[in-house]
Amino acid sequence: MSHATALLQLRSYRASDFDALHQIDQACFPPGVSYSREELAEFIGHRNSSTWVAEVEGEIAGFLVAGREPQRVGHIITIDVVACWRRRGVGSALMDAAEDWASRQQLRLICLETAEDNAPAQTFYAGRGYEKLRMIDRYYSNGVAAWVMVKWLGKQSKVES
Repeated sequence: MSHATALLQLRSYRASDFDALHQIDQACFPPGVSYSREELAEFIGHRNSSTWVAEVEGEIAGFLVAGREPQRVGHIITIDVVACWRRRGVGSALMDAAEDWASRQQLRLICLETAEDNAPAQTFYAGRGYEKLRMIDRYYSNGVAAWVMVKWLGKQSKVES
């Protein structure tokens, strides 16, 4: 375990985190992919969502917002890791927390969207067992398409076409 991972702590979202999380989202994603303050507040505040914050030595290193949708589906709304903390276990810890939450909620699967041109993210998710389900043209307001990727929880393991 690396020094950074040993100091990593996950905790629940606090209202005082909002400005920092919005700034991180703006830094992580280009305009048209990042969320407005209103959108981010709505996702975090939704009654069926949960938000995890990753801290290293009291500094926010990343966060993840996930929601529970009908048909026992979990949805990763966003995962944002500060650039200097990428590839250091922060994203994996956040995804572990969300997937554990989804399993405890007895969800069948968890899905997410990732930009068609974001190969590092696609590789990260594929390594965690997510499969590309379908492409959505012009998903983001900047015109970029997105892959919908899914991971079956529990016994099922194949995307049925």
